[in-house]
Amino acid sequence: MNSTFRRLPVAVAVSLALPWLAHAQETTLGKIVVTGTVSAVNPAEVTPRTVDALKPATSDTATLMRDVPGVSGYGAGGVSSLPVIRGLADDRIRIKVDGMDLIAACPNHMNPALSYLDPSNVGLLEIYPGVSPVSVGGDSIAGTIVAESKAPVFAESGQGTLTSGEIGAFYRSNGNAKGGNVAATFSTESFSVSYAGSTAESDNYDAARKFKTLAATGRAGHTLPLDEVGSTAYKSRNHELGFAFKGGDHLVEAKLGLQDIPYELWPNQRMDMLDNDQKRVNLRYQGQFDWGALEARAYREKVEHFMDFGADKRFWYGNGAPPTGSGGPAALNGTPCAPISPTCAAGMPMNTESKNTGLALKGDIRLSGEDLLKIGAELQRYRLDDWWPASGAGMSPNTFWNINDGERDRNALFGEWEGKLGAQWLAVAGVRFERVRTDAGPVQAYNNAAAPATTLVPAFNNRDRERTDNNWDWSLLAKYTVDESLDVEFGLARKVRSPSLYERYSWYSRGMEMLMINWFGDGNGYIGDVDLEPEKAHTLSATFDWHAADRSWELKATPYYSRVSDYIDAARCPTSLGGACSAANLTATNSFVYLQLANQSARLYGIDISGRMPLGRNALGEFGLKGLLSYTNGKNRDTGDDLYNITPLNAKLTLTHQYRGWDNALELVMVKAKRDVSEVRNEVETPGYNLINLRTSYSWKQVRVDFGVENLFDKFYYLPLGGAYLGQGTTMTANPVGAVPRWGNAVPGAGRSIYAGVNFKF
Repeated sequence: MNSTFRRLPVAVAVSLALPWLAHAQETTLGKIVVTGTVSAVNPAEVTPRTVDALKPATSDTATLMRDVPGVSGYGAGGVSSLPVIRGLADDRIRIKVDGMDLIAACPNHMNPALSYLDPSNVGLLEIYPGVSPVSVGGDSIAGTIVAESKAPVFAESGQGTLTSGEIGAFYRSNGNAKGGNVAATFSTESFSVSYAGSTAESDNYDAARKFKTLAATGRAGHTLPLDEVGSTAYKSRNHELGFAFKGGDHLVEAKLGLQDIPYELWPNQRMDMLDNDQKRVNLRYQGQFDWGALEARAYREKVEHFMDFGADKRFWYGNGAPPTGSGGPAALNGTPCAPISPTCAAGMPMNTESKNTGLALKGDIRLSGEDLLKIGAELQRYRLDDWWPASGAGMSPNTFWNINDGERDRNALFGEWEGKLGAQWLAVAGVRFERVRTDAGPVQAYNNAAAPATTLVPAFNNRDRERTDNNWDWSLLAKYTVDESLDVEFGLARKVRSPSLYERYSWYSRGMEMLMINWFGDGNGYIGDVDLEPEKAHTLSATFDWHAADRSWELKATPYYSRVSDYIDAARCPTSLGGACSAANLTATNSFVYLQLANQSARLYGIDISGRMPLGRNALGEFGLKGLLSYTNGKNRDTGDDLYNITPLNAKLTLTHQYRGWDNALELVMVKAKRDVSEVRNEVETPGYNLINLRTSYSWKQVRVDFGVENLFDKFYYLPLGGAYLGQGTTMTANPVGAVPRWGNAVPGAGRSIYAGVNFKF
């Protein structure tokens, strides 16, 4: 391929597929690239080198994007942080995993899309922030993340058969984290079968110093040291079996996936995930034709999810004592509890089950010259049930239905043109239409005869709950090459996202049930609103790219501005709803509170800066410096309040060194204090901090060994996006006195952790 032609990071090229299939001698299938085209779109990409360096240091795929300017993460469980792009997070980001649009099936979003892809199996990770092409996804306002497992491998022509694979393991001292991965492939020139499996587990991690005054967990005989961050333990297992057939310019692939998480505890949630089973089937066809390229995909995913109290949170609640040997407190008032007792509850079980079915058809049509037309159609059918069995102490006699027969269906069409506008201009322009229909069945409370259920149950059940949104997206991107050392990219887009099922149909205003609905990690209770409108964002951005002709050094700066109408923010729930929505709740300033989601208006602006440069080369190797800086400011235009969980000003400088098989890095992380906080949520401020991380690796032949130290000088700090500390104790008591948790405590980051990893390829 001519070196002036660039890869096409578009929807057709999003999946790991064939490169230019005429090159039959290649052993690995990459992206489809339509010869004779160029692109004005350059997504941020997590390079294989970065993935290899960070795999032993993390079990959370979302954290692999830590070196991408403008990208951060909500603190969560050990394998399930929620990515943030320029102040917008979670459902506002379109995340495609192997081309599948996955949805968190949990009222606390404990199983986000990236949690189903282990870092050891990442083959591609790309980020399209803000002004993303319509061809890479809709129903989002923050951008798109494209994550792919490793591509199928085929034997070279004349090679016969090929057997390959890898085995890896890691250990991290803080939390006694350990795990391993194995992958194997058997292939011929036209057939490939592969397996990839991984496991990871960890105990609770320790902060750098004591951060609490109470060790109690609410369970008899079980306490936590004052520097231990409760509910940060996890165990995860992932399996993927792949089959691929290649014939000429055509590829057919099938992937079968299974995830089993026996437990993943949550330091900023009142509940823990005690089981998550995902099963998925993903079928794909890709082919090259004289006129361009075609991709077709069909997938099916089923998730069974269970939450209750983990080991560090109180299990028995009520006015009685649990049965002998139950592990609960010795006595509450001396009266033993019976099963499903009206005075005592054995946990608070929460079950969720979802089914996700998708179809997609995408085509790249080669027009005259270097112009390309991309067209596509997508269909998604999502079904969700969220029910909480009776367990006593105010949670009986009925099963509580949070969402019953939830439906969220998307039908989408898009068209996008890409080409040249003269010698120095490249452009992409596209439009996308999505029809999103949501609905939910009738509900019931634990006790329909008790307030506020007496009014809320019939009010919900008797109303029309079906909603249909007709959403239009458009995007315009252009790239102007000033000279060999400066490129300027411009972007303008309208993006629309319809509310999720939890945002529209979480309905009950009693305090306990509201506290169980929280994907923000702030400790507050939430309900939704059936009448929520879709969010509509208009975003403008520009990227100034200064660089050497050979890219030996580069500096990029991207200022951006986004205005969002019908932004789904929170307001104190009105007293008319009863329950926890009291007059006192409307004015509380130093406590957890109860909120209802509401359409308001917001604006966000900021700048992302990144760069790298060589420092020199001598007998000791090559030295370099790279860095990034990100700033985001977010405001609610209706109330003047700051938006929730906005990453404070942060920067990173990394000194790199390479010598033969050695690859070393010394990293300085700098984060400013978070003072701009959401008052309506009583969000907690966090102080600024600096951290030093050290990484080194050595590779030779088929073996790679990694060693590093995270938080080298054991610095104590709080996670600015970590939310409220709810990791131990009486977590279902909204605002306890003299107990853990209490309002005002943030989640601490991990103290020093020494890690090591080894990987052998064969």
